[in-house]
Amino acid sequence: MKNIRIGTRDSQLAMWQAEWVKRKLTEFYPHLQFELVPMKTKGDKILDVPLSKIGDKGLFTKELENGLLNCELDMAVHSLKDMPTLLPMGLMISAFCEREEPRDVYLSKNGVSLEELPSGAIIGTSSLRRKSQLRHYRPDLGFMDLRGNLQTRWKKLEESEMEGIVLAAAGVKRLGWEDRITQILPENVMLSAVGQGSIAIEILEKRTEIHELLSLLNHSSTEQAVRAERALMRKLEGGCQVPIGAFAEVLEGQIILRGMVASLDGVRLIRAEATGRDPETVGNEVANRLITLGATSILAEIR
Repeated sequence: MKNIRIGTRDSQLAMWQAEWVKRKLTEFYPHLQFELVPMKTKGDKILDVPLSKIGDKGLFTKELENGLLNCELDMAVHSLKDMPTLLPMGLMISAFCEREEPRDVYLSKNGVSLEELPSGAIIGTSSLRRKSQLRHYRPDLGFMDLRGNLQTRWKKLEESEMEGIVLAAAGVKRLGWEDRITQILPENVMLSAVGQGSIAIEILEKRTEIHELLSLLNHSSTEQAVRAERALMRKLEGGCQVPIGAFAEVLEGQIILRGMVASLDGVRLIRAEATGRDPETVGNEVANRLITLGATSILAEIR
């Protein structure tokens, strides 16, 4: 097999993830050559508009997927939470890498926790999922839209009136910023994005030889958990930019999935959970319970 081309976004975090994949593959297959191919996606180029206003179908994945479809890449490394639940025809997720900490974290300018913030304090985030849950928890807080890579967001925090920012724990840990974390947000305050914390590797379905190579990177319990979360998202027809949270874990062969849908103002927030052995079944069951509790009307208002 010739030089194997690994596509990735060119942000520092995406490059870290792709380097990690490359390093693992080189360890497994020292006789093969792996090369990183960095690219900019639409989501990387448009930084002055909240993601929810751009539309989210493949904002951070489409250019890489085109690279796969045009045979310019052999595999593409993504943050799973950026991937739409329906992939382009002919593509598949070949490996779900072992999940890092899936929760969100709060990074405070002055070390003050979310509970202790004064009324009217401003939090930086562009995520509708994060905003709606924070509004439910603390209706007295204000928000400022925040886009860009992690370094940009941290810089904006230091230079603005924001008290703190909310980020995915996985990215913060991967960049070695653990000392900046004020608190890990518990599930009752903030339910994660679907797939958060897992690196996914996408390939052409017909590339069975690449699929075989990647089998050593697939983590079975992570795959079971995130497939359940993605099934819930697919059933609710949600995307990265709607206030849907989900987290699944596998305990003794059973998948336990918790899901959440919230209105933008945080006033209505519904939760449901289910347990089972099949990811699709569990995901659909939680989605159906959320629909029974009113998820459809909440999501219709947002769309």
